Amino acid sequence: MMAKVQNIKPIYTVNPWKFIIWLFIISITMLFAAFTSAYLVRRAEGNWVEFEIPSIFYVSTAVLLLSSITMHLSVKAARKDDIVRLRRLITLTVVGGIAFLVLQVLGWQELQKAGIYVKGNPAESFYYILTGTHLFHIITGLGVLLYAFYSTFRGKIHAGNTTQIEVCATYWHFLDILWVYLFLFLIYFR
Repeated sequence: MMAKVQNIKPIYTVNPWKFIIWLFIISITMLFAAFTSAYLVRRAEGNWVEFEIPSIFYVSTAVLLLSSITMHLSVKAARKDDIVRLRRLITLTVVGGIAFLVLQVLGWQELQKAGIYVKGNPAESFYYILTGTHLFHIITGLGVLLYAFYSTFRGKIHAGNTTQIEVCATYWHFLDILWVYLFLFLIYFR
């Protein structure tokens, strides 16, 4: 007896790590939307003393954008199985992420030398809250990035296995976009 062949519809699935990173990104976006909304509401109430943003924050922004470029090129190298290039590019991305972290801390030190503290006027407090919360997420991003760096040098990331570096790149690009948004927001709404 012949079995009847049925049309079976394909089941589409989402990689669980990609799904998790997108949930994480959505929650972080909501957090910063709340922070920037609170910033605008508090600013409108008055007692808002503006201050000059140190130039080192402009430099740190450029460094972070460059690290996003090297992250993008890392993914392309992994997809082409160009492991030597992948290792160089992921190393540059890690260096760029660490440099951003250091530059942000140096920027905070410049703010403190100028007499701008967390417990100052509301503008000063919000600046530290927004940049500090972003910096916390950069540290988590560096953790993800360092794990991808480690996996790259262990031979676990290659053309046949790019999920980890793609997830890493998604989070890193998001953090870069988030910083550009915050930085422009803080410049425009001072």
